[in-house]
Amino acid sequence: MASFITKHLSISRRLFVACALAGVNVPSFSHHGVAGLGAAGLRGPGAPVESATSATLPAGETLAYLKLDHAKYETYDSDPANPESDYANYWMAGLGYGVTPWFSAYLFLPYHSKVDEPRGLDSRGFADISVMGQIGFKYDEGWRLIPDNESLDDLEDWHFTVFGGFTLPTGDADLRLDDGSIDPGKSTGFGKPSWSLGLTATKMLSPQWTFNQELSMIGFQEYEYDDGNRTKFGQEIRANSALVYRAYTDLNRNLRVDLSMEAQYLHLGRDRTNGVDETATGGDMLYALPGVRVYWDNTSAAFGVKSPIWTELNEESQQQGGEGTEDYRLIFTFSALF
Repeated sequence: MASFITKHLSISRRLFVACALAGVNVPSFSHHGVAGLGAAGLRGPGAPVESATSATLPAGETLAYLKLDHAKYETYDSDPANPESDYANYWMAGLGYGVTPWFSAYLFLPYHSKVDEPRGLDSRGFADISVMGQIGFKYDEGWRLIPDNESLDDLEDWHFTVFGGFTLPTGDADLRLDDGSIDPGKSTGFGKPSWSLGLTATKMLSPQWTFNQELSMIGFQEYEYDDGNRTKFGQEIRANSALVYRAYTDLNRNLRVDLSMEAQYLHLGRDRTNGVDETATGGDMLYALPGVRVYWDNTSAAFGVKSPIWTELNEESQQQGGEGTEDYRLIFTFSALF
Protein backbone atom coordinates (compact mmCIF):
# COMPACT_ATOMS: atom_id res chain seq x y z
CA MET A 1 0.00 0.00 0.00
CA ALA A 2 2.82 2.42 0.86
CA SER A 3 4.50 1.80 -2.50
CA PHE A 4 1.18 2.43 -4.29
CA ILE A 5 0.76 5.80 -2.56
CA THR A 6 4.39 6.76 -3.22
CA LYS A 7 4.05 5.86 -6.89
CA HIS A 8 1.00 8.01 -7.41
CA LEU A 9 2.36 10.93 -5.38
CA SER A 10 5.28 10.92 -7.82
CA ILE A 11 2.84 10.88 -10.73
CA SER A 12 0.97 13.79 -9.18
CA ARG A 13 4.14 15.85 -8.90
CA ARG A 14 5.10 15.12 -12.51
CA LEU A 15 1.69 15.75 -14.04
CA PHE A 16 1.55 19.48 -13.36
CA VAL A 17 -0.23 21.43 -16.12
CA ALA A 18 -0.78 25.12 -16.81
CA CYS A 19 -4.18 26.36 -15.79
CA ALA A 20 -4.91 29.59 -17.63
CA LEU A 21 -3.64 32.04 -20.18
CA ALA A 22 -6.11 34.65 -21.30
CA GLY A 23 -5.92 36.88 -24.32
CA VAL A 24 -8.79 39.30 -23.90
CA ASN A 25 -10.11 42.20 -25.90
CA VAL A 26 -11.34 45.47 -24.46
CA PRO A 27 -13.31 48.48 -25.62
CA SER A 28 -12.58 50.27 -28.86
CA PHE A 29 -9.34 51.98 -27.85
CA SER A 30 -7.73 49.03 -26.09
CA HIS A 31 -6.50 45.49 -26.48
CA HIS A 32 -4.97 43.49 -23.68
CA GLY A 33 -3.23 40.14 -23.36
CA VAL A 34 -3.25 38.51 -19.95
CA ALA A 35 -1.44 35.44 -18.65
CA GLY A 36 -2.76 33.57 -15.63
CA LEU A 37 -0.61 30.91 -14.03
CA GLY A 38 -1.22 27.69 -12.16
CA ALA A 39 -1.12 23.94 -12.13
CA ALA A 40 -2.71 20.82 -10.69
CA GLY A 41 -1.95 17.08 -10.58
CA LEU A 42 -3.92 13.84 -10.45
CA ARG A 43 -4.06 13.75 -6.65
CA GLY A 44 -3.65 17.44 -5.86
CA PRO A 45 -5.99 20.45 -5.79
CA GLY A 46 -8.23 21.12 -8.76
CA ALA A 47 -7.47 23.83 -11.31
CA PRO A 48 -10.12 26.08 -12.91
CA VAL A 49 -10.18 26.70 -16.65
CA GLU A 50 -8.93 30.29 -16.66
CA SER A 51 -8.09 31.76 -13.24
CA ALA A 52 -4.55 31.58 -11.87
CA THR A 53 -3.93 28.97 -9.16
CA SER A 54 -1.40 28.39 -6.38
CA ALA A 55 0.56 25.48 -7.86
CA THR A 56 4.09 25.75 -9.21
CA LEU A 57 5.88 23.59 -11.78
CA PRO A 58 8.15 20.72 -10.64
CA ALA A 59 11.81 21.73 -10.45
CA GLY A 60 13.71 21.06 -13.68
CA GLU A 61 10.63 20.33 -15.80
CA THR A 62 9.22 22.24 -18.78
CA LEU A 63 5.63 22.99 -19.67
CA ALA A 64 4.34 23.57 -23.22
CA TYR A 65 1.03 25.42 -23.44
CA LEU A 66 -1.52 26.48 -26.07
CA LYS A 67 -4.75 28.42 -25.59
CA LEU A 68 -7.55 29.74 -27.77
CA ASP A 69 -10.00 32.37 -26.51
CA HIS A 70 -12.75 32.89 -29.10
CA ALA A 71 -14.90 35.93 -28.35
CA LYS A 72 -18.22 36.46 -30.19
CA TYR A 73 -19.72 39.93 -29.75
CA GLU A 74 -23.22 41.26 -29.56
CA THR A 75 -24.08 43.56 -32.45
CA TYR A 76 -26.16 46.70 -31.98
CA ASP A 77 -26.62 47.99 -35.56
CA SER A 78 -28.14 45.81 -38.30
CA ASP A 79 -27.22 48.28 -41.08
CA PRO A 80 -24.49 46.63 -43.23
CA ALA A 81 -23.18 50.12 -44.01
CA ASN A 82 -22.11 50.38 -40.35
CA PRO A 83 -19.98 47.27 -39.72
CA GLU A 84 -19.30 46.33 -36.11
CA SER A 85 -16.90 43.92 -34.39
CA ASP A 86 -17.93 40.36 -35.19
CA TYR A 87 -15.48 38.09 -33.34
CA ALA A 88 -11.88 37.81 -32.17
CA ASN A 89 -9.52 34.87 -31.74
CA TYR A 90 -6.84 35.25 -29.11
CA TRP A 91 -4.19 32.53 -29.41
CA MET A 92 -1.48 32.12 -26.79
CA ALA A 93 1.54 29.78 -26.88
CA GLY A 94 3.71 29.47 -23.83
CA LEU A 95 6.63 27.73 -22.16
CA GLY A 96 7.07 27.34 -18.42
CA TYR A 97 10.05 26.04 -16.44
CA GLY A 98 10.33 24.95 -12.82
CA VAL A 99 13.46 26.75 -11.65
CA THR A 100 12.96 25.48 -8.08
CA PRO A 101 10.01 23.73 -6.39
CA TRP A 102 8.76 27.17 -5.31
CA PHE A 103 9.63 29.34 -8.33
CA SER A 104 8.33 28.95 -11.89
CA ALA A 105 9.21 31.10 -14.91
CA TYR A 106 7.00 31.56 -17.99
CA LEU A 107 7.30 33.02 -21.49
CA PHE A 108 4.17 33.64 -23.59
CA LEU A 109 3.72 34.57 -27.26
CA PRO A 110 0.19 35.77 -28.20
CA TYR A 111 -1.39 36.01 -31.64
CA HIS A 112 -4.49 38.18 -32.09
CA SER A 113 -7.09 38.09 -34.87
CA LYS A 114 -9.83 40.75 -34.62
CA VAL A 115 -12.52 40.47 -37.28
CA ASP A 116 -15.27 42.95 -38.11
CA GLU A 117 -18.48 42.36 -39.99
CA PRO A 118 -18.17 42.60 -43.81
CA ARG A 119 -16.81 45.96 -45.02
CA GLY A 120 -15.14 46.50 -41.63
CA LEU A 121 -11.45 46.74 -40.72
CA ASP A 122 -9.73 43.57 -39.51
CA SER A 123 -6.35 43.18 -37.82
CA ARG A 124 -4.09 40.18 -37.28
CA GLY A 125 -0.60 39.60 -35.95
CA PHE A 126 1.67 38.49 -33.14
CA ALA A 127 1.24 40.60 -30.01
CA ASP A 128 3.65 41.58 -27.24
CA ILE A 129 5.67 38.77 -25.64
CA SER A 130 4.95 38.33 -21.93
CA VAL A 131 7.49 37.26 -19.28
CA MET A 132 6.21 36.13 -15.88
CA GLY A 133 7.42 34.58 -12.65
CA GLN A 134 5.54 32.84 -9.85
CA ILE A 135 6.64 32.22 -6.24
CA GLY A 136 4.75 29.55 -4.30
CA PHE A 137 4.41 29.22 -0.54
CA LYS A 138 2.12 27.54 1.98
CA TYR A 139 0.87 27.81 5.54
CA ASP A 140 1.45 24.78 7.76
CA GLU A 141 2.07 25.85 11.36
CA GLY A 142 3.91 28.80 9.86
CA TRP A 143 4.78 30.27 6.46
CA ARG A 144 7.20 28.36 4.23
CA LEU A 145 8.18 28.03 0.60
CA ILE A 146 6.84 25.05 -1.36
CA PRO A 147 9.08 22.01 -0.65
CA ASP A 148 10.34 19.53 -3.24
CA ASN A 149 7.87 16.81 -2.25
CA GLU A 150 4.55 17.00 -0.48
CA SER A 151 2.39 14.25 0.97
CA LEU A 152 -1.33 13.99 0.33
CA ASP A 153 -1.91 15.62 3.72
CA ASP A 154 0.44 18.48 2.78
CA LEU A 155 -1.53 19.10 -0.42
CA GLU A 156 -4.56 19.92 1.74
CA ASP A 157 -2.82 22.92 3.35
CA TRP A 158 -3.52 26.46 2.22
CA HIS A 159 -1.26 27.24 -0.75
CA PHE A 160 -0.49 30.71 -2.08
CA THR A 161 1.50 32.37 -4.83
CA VAL A 162 2.72 35.82 -5.71
CA PHE A 163 3.17 36.35 -9.44
CA GLY A 164 4.24 39.22 -11.61
CA GLY A 165 5.62 40.05 -14.99
CA PHE A 166 5.89 42.44 -17.88
CA THR A 167 5.41 42.57 -21.63
CA LEU A 168 8.03 43.36 -24.24
CA PRO A 169 6.98 45.72 -27.09
CA THR A 170 7.40 43.09 -29.82
CA GLY A 171 3.97 43.60 -31.39
CA ASP A 172 3.11 46.32 -33.90
CA ALA A 173 1.64 49.23 -31.94
CA ASP A 174 1.55 51.35 -35.13
CA LEU A 175 -0.29 48.78 -37.22
CA ARG A 176 -2.00 50.46 -40.17
CA LEU A 177 -5.47 49.20 -41.04
CA ASP A 178 -6.70 48.85 -44.64
CA ASP A 179 -7.86 52.48 -44.67
CA GLY A 180 -4.43 53.68 -43.49
CA SER A 181 -5.56 54.59 -39.97
CA ILE A 182 -4.13 53.50 -36.61
CA ASP A 183 -6.64 52.20 -34.04
CA PRO A 184 -4.86 51.35 -30.76
CA GLY A 185 -7.67 48.90 -29.99
CA LYS A 186 -6.74 46.88 -33.08
CA SER A 187 -2.98 47.25 -32.86
CA THR A 188 -1.00 44.16 -31.91
CA GLY A 189 1.29 45.86 -29.39
CA PHE A 190 1.23 48.41 -26.57
CA GLY A 191 4.34 50.26 -27.80
CA LYS A 192 5.85 50.18 -24.29
CA PRO A 193 6.11 47.48 -21.60
CA SER A 194 3.08 46.84 -19.41
CA TRP A 195 3.29 45.24 -15.97
CA SER A 196 1.22 42.77 -13.95
CA LEU A 197 1.07 41.69 -10.31
CA GLY A 198 -1.16 39.18 -8.54
CA LEU A 199 -1.89 36.91 -5.59
CA THR A 200 -3.55 33.50 -5.45
CA ALA A 201 -4.92 31.31 -2.65
CA THR A 202 -5.94 27.66 -3.04
CA LYS A 203 -7.41 25.20 -0.52
CA MET A 204 -8.60 21.62 -0.85
CA LEU A 205 -11.89 21.70 1.05
CA SER A 206 -12.15 17.90 0.73
CA PRO A 207 -10.62 15.22 -1.52
CA GLN A 208 -13.19 16.22 -4.20
CA TRP A 209 -13.60 19.98 -3.74
CA THR A 210 -11.07 22.80 -4.23
CA PHE A 211 -11.53 26.53 -3.61
CA ASN A 212 -9.41 28.97 -5.63
CA GLN A 213 -9.04 32.75 -5.45
CA GLU A 214 -7.07 35.18 -7.62
CA LEU A 215 -6.52 38.93 -7.18
CA SER A 216 -4.48 40.67 -9.87
CA MET A 217 -3.89 43.94 -11.68
CA ILE A 218 -2.30 45.14 -14.93
CA GLY A 219 -0.91 48.61 -15.63
CA PHE A 220 0.07 50.36 -18.88
CA GLN A 221 2.24 53.25 -20.02
CA GLU A 222 1.35 56.08 -22.36
CA TYR A 223 2.59 55.60 -25.92
CA GLU A 224 2.76 58.09 -28.80
CA TYR A 225 1.67 56.54 -32.11
CA ASP A 226 2.98 57.38 -35.57
CA ASP A 227 -0.10 59.52 -36.21
CA GLY A 228 0.87 61.79 -33.30
CA ASN A 229 -1.83 60.66 -30.84
CA ARG A 230 -0.90 59.51 -27.33
CA THR A 231 -2.88 56.74 -25.60
CA LYS A 232 -2.67 55.15 -22.16
CA PHE A 233 -4.90 52.11 -21.59
CA GLY A 234 -6.91 51.94 -18.37
CA GLN A 235 -5.68 49.83 -15.48
CA GLU A 236 -7.24 46.37 -15.09
CA ILE A 237 -8.18 44.87 -11.71
CA ARG A 238 -9.42 41.28 -11.44
CA ALA A 239 -10.98 39.25 -8.62
CA ASN A 240 -11.69 35.65 -9.64
CA SER A 241 -13.20 32.92 -7.48
CA ALA A 242 -13.63 29.27 -8.41
CA LEU A 243 -14.91 25.96 -7.08
CA VAL A 244 -13.52 22.80 -8.68
CA TYR A 245 -15.04 19.33 -8.28
CA ARG A 246 -12.98 16.21 -8.97
CA ALA A 247 -15.64 14.18 -10.74
CA TYR A 248 -13.62 11.13 -11.86
CA THR A 249 -10.16 9.66 -11.25
CA ASP A 250 -8.61 6.47 -12.65
CA LEU A 251 -5.07 6.20 -11.27
CA ASN A 252 -4.32 3.07 -13.30
CA ARG A 253 -4.84 5.02 -16.53
CA ASN A 254 -3.50 8.34 -15.16
CA LEU A 255 -6.88 9.89 -15.94
CA ARG A 256 -8.75 12.61 -14.07
CA VAL A 257 -11.80 14.74 -14.94
CA ASP A 258 -12.68 17.95 -13.08
CA LEU A 259 -15.74 20.19 -13.31
CA SER A 260 -15.38 23.85 -12.40
CA MET A 261 -17.37 27.03 -11.96
CA GLU A 262 -15.63 30.41 -11.98
CA ALA A 263 -16.98 33.86 -11.14
CA GLN A 264 -14.72 36.55 -12.62
CA TYR A 265 -14.98 40.23 -11.71
CA LEU A 266 -13.14 42.75 -13.89
CA HIS A 267 -12.73 46.49 -13.37
CA LEU A 268 -11.40 48.50 -16.33
CA GLY A 269 -10.19 52.05 -15.87
CA ARG A 270 -10.87 54.63 -18.56
CA ASP A 271 -8.38 54.92 -21.38
CA ARG A 272 -6.76 58.32 -21.90
CA THR A 273 -5.91 59.84 -25.29
CA ASN A 274 -3.79 62.98 -25.47
CA GLY A 275 -4.27 63.43 -21.73
CA VAL A 276 -8.09 63.32 -21.88
CA ASP A 277 -10.32 60.51 -20.59
CA GLU A 278 -11.92 58.59 -23.45
CA THR A 279 -15.68 58.06 -23.57
CA ALA A 280 -16.99 54.53 -24.20
CA THR A 281 -14.14 52.97 -22.20
CA GLY A 282 -13.93 51.39 -18.76
CA GLY A 283 -16.43 49.97 -16.32
CA ASP A 284 -17.18 46.89 -14.24
CA MET A 285 -18.38 43.43 -15.21
CA LEU A 286 -18.93 39.95 -13.82
CA TYR A 287 -18.51 36.77 -15.86
CA ALA A 288 -19.62 33.19 -15.20
CA LEU A 289 -17.38 30.46 -16.57
CA PRO A 290 -18.43 26.80 -16.21
CA GLY A 291 -15.88 24.36 -17.57
CA VAL A 292 -14.32 20.91 -17.61
CA ARG A 293 -10.66 19.85 -17.38
CA VAL A 294 -9.30 16.43 -18.36
CA TYR A 295 -5.87 15.12 -17.30
CA TRP A 296 -4.31 12.18 -19.07
CA ASP A 297 -0.73 10.96 -18.68
CA ASN A 298 1.42 14.13 -18.89
CA THR A 299 -1.18 16.26 -20.72
CA SER A 300 -4.21 18.32 -19.82
CA ALA A 301 -7.05 19.86 -21.84
CA ALA A 302 -9.71 22.28 -20.59
CA PHE A 303 -12.81 23.81 -22.12
CA GLY A 304 -15.25 26.42 -20.85
CA VAL A 305 -17.92 28.91 -21.94
CA LYS A 306 -17.59 32.40 -20.49
CA SER A 307 -20.49 34.87 -20.50
CA PRO A 308 -21.14 38.27 -18.88
CA ILE A 309 -23.90 38.03 -16.27
CA TRP A 310 -23.69 41.62 -14.95
CA THR A 311 -22.19 44.78 -16.43
CA GLU A 312 -21.93 48.45 -15.50
CA LEU A 313 -19.93 49.95 -18.34
CA ASN A 314 -19.27 53.62 -19.02
CA GLU A 315 -21.36 54.66 -22.03
CA GLU A 316 -22.23 50.99 -22.53
CA SER A 317 -24.21 51.53 -25.74
CA GLN A 318 -20.98 52.72 -27.41
CA GLN A 319 -18.75 49.87 -26.23
CA GLN A 320 -19.71 47.27 -28.84
CA GLY A 321 -16.84 44.85 -29.39
CA GLY A 322 -15.42 45.36 -25.90
CA GLU A 323 -15.29 43.34 -22.72
CA GLY A 324 -18.70 42.96 -21.15
CA THR A 325 -20.48 43.09 -24.54
CA GLU A 326 -19.76 39.54 -25.67
CA ASP A 327 -22.44 37.03 -26.55
CA TYR A 328 -20.00 34.45 -25.23
CA ARG A 329 -16.33 33.45 -25.13
CA LEU A 330 -15.16 29.89 -25.80
CA ILE A 331 -12.00 29.01 -23.87
CA PHE A 332 -9.85 26.00 -24.81
CA THR A 333 -6.42 25.10 -23.43
CA PHE A 334 -3.97 22.25 -23.97
CA SER A 335 -0.73 21.65 -22.11
CA ALA A 336 1.96 19.00 -21.69
CA LEU A 337 4.80 18.56 -19.22
CA PHE A 338 8.15 17.06 -20.16
